[in-house]
Amino acid sequence: MTAKILTPDIRLSRRAVLKGGAYGLGLPLAFSPAAKALAAAADPDRILVVVELDGGNDGLNTIVPYGDDAYYRQRPKIGIPAEDLRKLDNHFGFHPALAGFERLYKDGKFAIVHGCGYDNPILSHFAAMGFWHTGVPIAGEKLGWVGRIADAMSPTPSENMIVNIGQAQSLAVRSRIHAPLVFDDPNRFMREGRFEQQPWFESLTGDANSANGTLAYLSGLATSALKSADFVRQAWADYATDVSYGLELPLARDLRKVAALIDADMPTRLYYVNYRNNAFDTHVHQVDLHARLLTYTSDAIHGFMTDIDRIGRGKDIAMMVFTEFGRRVPENASGGTDHGTATPMYVIGDAVKGGVYGAPPSLTELDDGNLIHTTDFRRVYATMIGEWLGLDPAVVLKGDFETLGLFA
Repeated sequence: MTAKILTPDIRLSRRAVLKGGAYGLGLPLAFSPAAKALAAAADPDRILVVVELDGGNDGLNTIVPYGDDAYYRQRPKIGIPAEDLRKLDNHFGFHPALAGFERLYKDGKFAIVHGCGYDNPILSHFAAMGFWHTGVPIAGEKLGWVGRIADAMSPTPSENMIVNIGQAQSLAVRSRIHAPLVFDDPNRFMREGRFEQQPWFESLTGDANSANGTLAYLSGLATSALKSADFVRQAWADYATDVSYGLELPLARDLRKVAALIDADMPTRLYYVNYRNNAFDTHVHQVDLHARLLTYTSDAIHGFMTDIDRIGRGKDIAMMVFTEFGRRVPENASGGTDHGTATPMYVIGDAVKGGVYGAPPSLTELDDGNLIHTTDFRRVYATMIGEWLGLDPAVVLKGDFETLGLFA
């Protein structure tokens, strides 16, 4: 008896069934008419990949406003020279390390959303990331915005709806209904122990037919986890590509894992990965470090999008890239930048209408050295939820946020 969850024939029939209209089984019953219309138009094969840049990426040295003299006045040492940039127009340019982003932009697959943030921003990593993870700033929300998307997609538990690749589960994927699948190393995604311990491990799966509802639920969860772990290991073992993701660093490896699962037709609609360990918190000696971080990020994301096209799923994938805050406009005395506020977000995919969206924040009208946001970040979330996934953004975000028209 094979341990894989889905055979190739079953995977194909599943996708055919979804295309034929079975997606309606996963819709919440209380949708508004507008949300039902969105969901009816949505392709059930569509997948959202969220990439978090942990630590607060410096947006001003990523999408550089070289046409504004105030940028160089505020950053006389760490400002990127105009002649080195990968220019987008007569005002903005990509950091020279962003070759992969530039290629995606020129292909019309890369959207930049300027000035993303929220009212009364906070500069603590932990608190700020919590606001972005929940999509409900300063409200004590317990569930993640990605988790609430899954809850809106299916009002009953659905196996492997969310995959979070990392060493620990992100608040962003916390769901009321669905248990996210969280793993780091596919090869070690299993119950490990001595031979003598295996019977004890097997007993932990319990009895799915137990009269005790709690025990039956936990048994089902344990059994599902074992099957999912086996599927992940097999998908990773079967996956092969000649596409370069740049250096084999954590983000590149994690995006390869996502590509492997998509290639294996894992029934996952929501993937979450992050550039880990507060990497983008560039308080000191920023210039060289930031260039390396941007190279690793850009190469990995370009490689992933190329790989997804290779396996024929490019039209099904959209990626959103964010960070918990930007950096202050003036450089600091240590050759770096301190915690700031507004920052660009990026949306990438074959279906994206590439270009620049939102108003750039002023570099002269500041709030104690910080940018004043021009785009509520939840407008980008609403765009991914409504325009891409075909759900009602207001149901997920607990408020009305205008979408941006990013998708064709």
